[in-house]
Amino acid sequence: MTSRLNPYLGFRDDARQALEFYRSVFGGDLRIGTFAEMGAVQDPADAEKVMHGQLETDRGYVLMASDTPASMGRSDTNNISMSLSGDGDGDDADDLRGYFAALSDGGTVLEPLTRAPWGDEFGMVTDRFGITWLVNITVAQPQA
Repeated sequence: MTSRLNPYLGFRDDARQALEFYRSVFGGDLRIGTFAEMGAVQDPADAEKVMHGQLETDRGYVLMASDTPASMGRSDTNNISMSLSGDGDGDDADDLRGYFAALSDGGTVLEPLTRAPWGDEFGMVTDRFGITWLVNITVAQPQA
């Protein structure tokens, strides 16, 4: 098996809603296991929380998430952003623009999807779950 790096998002109580939202944005296969299903319930209030959720999309994206049990501390700071990028030619650009629009629904656009100083199309949005997404669509530079 080849090594992979996958984002793993932590939530207090809404990992299921976030993962279902991301599936509505990106499509794909979503698998969710609760603390009860995995035999890891220490507090009955945590039984239906997500112990591990994983979304795998047709484009090869893998996004994982879980809820934090009530007994564990959780930082409210957000020092991570998710980055989506692709070519401006073909399906990538249309898909990326669609993802940006969908992630913006109920979220806050920090930087509209527009031409950036480096020549690409770029935008930033914080989705309704507090996750910041950077979208970069590479624009072919004219040949000199």
